[in-house]
Amino acid sequence: MKTSDFFFDLPPHLIAQHPPAERGLSRLMILNRITGKRSHRTVENLPEILCGPEFRGKGGGLPLLVCNNSRVRKARLIGRALQSGAQAEFLLLEKIGNREWGVGSGESCWKVLAQRARRRKPGSVYAFFDTGGVEIARAAISGGNGEFRFLEFDRHIDDAWLDRHGHIPLPPYIRREDTPEDAGRYQTVYASVTGSAAAPTAGLHFTGEMLDRLNGTGIETAFVTLHVGLGTFLPVRSENIEDHVMHKESFSIDADTVAKIEKARGEGRKIIAVGTTSVRVLESAWEKGTGDSNNSPHSLKGNTSIFIYPGYRFKVVDALFTNFHTPESTLLMLVSAFADTNMAGKSGRELILESYAEAIRGDYRFFSYGDAMLIV
Repeated sequence: MKTSDFFFDLPPHLIAQHPPAERGLSRLMILNRITGKRSHRTVENLPEILCGPEFRGKGGGLPLLVCNNSRVRKARLIGRALQSGAQAEFLLLEKIGNREWGVGSGESCWKVLAQRARRRKPGSVYAFFDTGGVEIARAAISGGNGEFRFLEFDRHIDDAWLDRHGHIPLPPYIRREDTPEDAGRYQTVYASVTGSAAAPTAGLHFTGEMLDRLNGTGIETAFVTLHVGLGTFLPVRSENIEDHVMHKESFSIDADTVAKIEKARGEGRKIIAVGTTSVRVLESAWEKGTGDSNNSPHSLKGNTSIFIYPGYRFKVVDALFTNFHTPESTLLMLVSAFADTNMAGKSGRELILESYAEAIRGDYRFFSYGDAMLIV
C-alpha cells in the first residue's frame, strides 16, 4: 500500500490555529464503520451518545473510556549559536543522563530534534536566554545523526526548569508562536505524568464537567500513559507504508486500569479509546494475546514501536474517539485500519477519506485544535 493512498487536499483555512473559544464545544462527526453512515453532533453531547445502543455491550453494559494521561512538557527551546548569532531551535525528546564529551560540563544531556539539523555540528555551542534577555544556560552538540542530536547543557535541565523557560511545542502546522493560553489549552485536564513532546489531542476536548457527567451516567474512565514522541508525529517518508519504521515511545498501564479493562472485556462491554495514543498502548500491551479469551496484557510497561495500518486486527479497542489527522500520516493510517471492517462495502481507507471529504465540505476544523470524530 502506498503512502500517497492516504493523501487528501485540505484547504489551509480549515487547519485550526487556535483552540475553540471554550473547551468541550467542538463539533463531532460519528462514523458507523459497519453501515458506513455518518451523523453530526457536538462533543458536549458525548455522555448521552455513549449511552446509546451503538456503544452498549452484549449484555447492555455501558462502555469503558480509556484516556492517555501524559502531560506535555515545555520541550521547545530557542537559543543562539555563539559563533554566528543565528537562532537555533531544539525539541527536547528524552533526557539521557549526564555525559561528558569534552564540550560543556555534562550536567544534563538530552536527545533532541534539531531544526536545520545539518547545521548543528558536534562542538557547536548555543546560549539560551530568559524573557529579559539574561543568559540562563549554555549547551553544546555532543553527537547524533540524521535529525537527532545530543545536547549537553552546562546546568541541570529538568521539567521544573522547562516549565519556567521552555515553550509549548505546538506542531508546525500551527503557524504562530505559543502563548500563555497554550500552556493550558494544549494540555488535557487529566494530564498527570510529564513526558510528551506533543499533546494526545483527542483528550483536549474533555472538561472536568464532562468527566463528571460521564461518571454520572455510569460510564467508567481509565487512564494509560504513552509519552508522545517521534513515533506519533514524524512523517512517513517511504513510498510503501510497509517500509516505514516507527520510533519507540514509552508506555505504562497501572493495575487499576488493567482490572477495569479485564472486567469490561469479561462482561462484554465496549472499550473506547480516547485518541490514537491510547489505541497504541492497549494494542501494544495485548499484542501477544491469543484472541478474545486472553484477557491479560502481555506487558504493563515498556516501549512500543507498533505501527497500525490497514490489515491490522484489533484485539482490545471497540470504538475510537479521535481528531482529524494530517494527510499521509501514521495516525490517518491507524484510523483507516480501525474503520476497515469489510462490512460497509468499502475499505476503511475509503470510509475515512469519504468522511474527511464530508468534514471539509462542512467546514470542520482539522488537526490538534480542531474538531473530533467518533468511530464505532
